[in-house]
Amino acid sequence: MTIAPDSERRGADHVYRAMRDLIESMDDTIPGKFEITKEGIVHDMMAPVRPHELTVLRLRKRLEKVMPEEIVAHTGEPDVEDEPEGVMRRPDVMVIAEADMEGGGSFDPRTLIAAIEIASRSNPDNDWVGKMRDYPLLGIPVYAIFDPRTGTGTVLTDIHSTPDGPRYATRKDFVYGEDVTIGDWTISSENLPLYGD
Repeated sequence: MTIAPDSERRGADHVYRAMRDLIESMDDTIPGKFEITKEGIVHDMMAPVRPHELTVLRLRKRLEKVMPEEIVAHTGEPDVEDEPEGVMRRPDVMVIAEADMEGGGSFDPRTLIAAIEIASRSNPDNDWVGKMRDYPLLGIPVYAIFDPRTGTGTVLTDIHSTPDGPRYATRKDFVYGEDVTIGDWTISSENLPLYGD
């Protein structure tokens, strides 16, 4: 591993903090969702559509039926942030212990049991490429993607080192209608909506 000089790290910290401050100032005034990656700010301008939100709701309810009471499928804020890595993400569903939600500020990504994303119709590469790169970097052990564009998805696990940084080693693809295992819990993917034309 290469360690950046202190001046380079301070410069990166300053750029990240400036991006974070900009997002905080725009959050209530500009529609959409903002995230920070190594490449800069990601802005999903489209407000989530009904199939996206219905998928989030159904997955949350299904998971919470099979998980112990102290584990929740949280939707909403705050975000997941690793300031030293310069990454701030907002998963659609975060599987996390309720106790790890206490306190202030962003969630520590290493407390997440899983992150679940519903692929955006307007920017699917954010879920299929960017978050597939960022979530193992943040130490999130399970990443599940549900894609209402195609009625398919995948569950990624087993973080390992690669020359390009941490990546998921195991990928289990599924089609809607099959059972899907996320962490220790298996849920149905039946009756999840698709995006219309």
